[in-house]
Amino acid sequence: MKLSQLAAGLVLGFGIAGAAMAQTVMKINISTAQNSHQGVAIDTFAKEVAARTNGRYKVETFYNGSLGGERESIEAVQLGTQALTFSSSGPVPNFVPESKILDVPFLFRDKAHARAVLDGPIGQDLLSKFDSKGFKALAWAENGFRHMTNSKREVHAPGDLKGLKMRTMENPVHIAAYKQFGIVTTPMAFPEVFTALQQGTVDGQENPLSVIISAKFDQVQKYLSLTGHVYSPCILLMNKAEYDKLSADDKKAFLEAAKVAVKANRDRVDADDDKGVAYLREKGMDVTTDVDKSKFVAALTPVEAQFEKQFGKENLDRIRNYKAQ
Repeated sequence: MKLSQLAAGLVLGFGIAGAAMAQTVMKINISTAQNSHQGVAIDTFAKEVAARTNGRYKVETFYNGSLGGERESIEAVQLGTQALTFSSSGPVPNFVPESKILDVPFLFRDKAHARAVLDGPIGQDLLSKFDSKGFKALAWAENGFRHMTNSKREVHAPGDLKGLKMRTMENPVHIAAYKQFGIVTTPMAFPEVFTALQQGTVDGQENPLSVIISAKFDQVQKYLSLTGHVYSPCILLMNKAEYDKLSADDKKAFLEAAKVAVKANRDRVDADDDKGVAYLREKGMDVTTDVDKSKFVAALTPVEAQFEKQFGKENLDRIRNYKAQ
């Protein structure tokens, strides 16, 4: 009896060990805090992947740039040293140049317009461009509309930005546009930004309210201007070889998990936008809402011609005039 019990125990033990060994662990990371719109996205994604694959895939989540900045993380996914990452669009054009078009200032009317473009044929076609670069782009998500903060003065019009040293993303479209505003552009990985602002290495930065809140930039910035100058997508990327190894059912599970994560992400952006201004004012920020956007658009006239030449006026107009069917 004891031998049979021992044998049964060994069989059970080997079965449990086999199940444990069958689990595949993947890492995903963000540059922002866990309590952020990006944190909500990857936490939701990890939970959904586990549920939809019955625990055969476990996604480990990392925050605050603990695995590196966005560009480093995208490189790691491309090389296959990391399975997944969730990034703003900032450094993405360095890997997939076709995505640059989404970063053109004042391209989108509002979030509904931007989401319709990204979820529709234009956005889905752009996702397919990642395949040849070593990625499987699972979904477009969201940062939101970007606004300016600084420690020097209120900003109502482009002239108020002249000479301000501003951290920018490592994004050529943004840099070209911001120079037209008179900004002294300083490309910098996101994990370095708070300290740079704190030490006065740069005067300001630009980000959506969700990022400004989660990064606690109110502690190191006095002035916020609701410029809404660029809509900032995020993207959920997976190493292409890792994705290709998945079964058809598991591929579907990862894609469906990404959709649920995107909804959670966008809901959080909406919530942050709704409460953000009041919250940041309570934290002591001086918030300028009467921004003359027409002057910002006019200031970009020289670089707009450059964008039309680079991307094609018809492609820009296709996005600007897009209406969901």
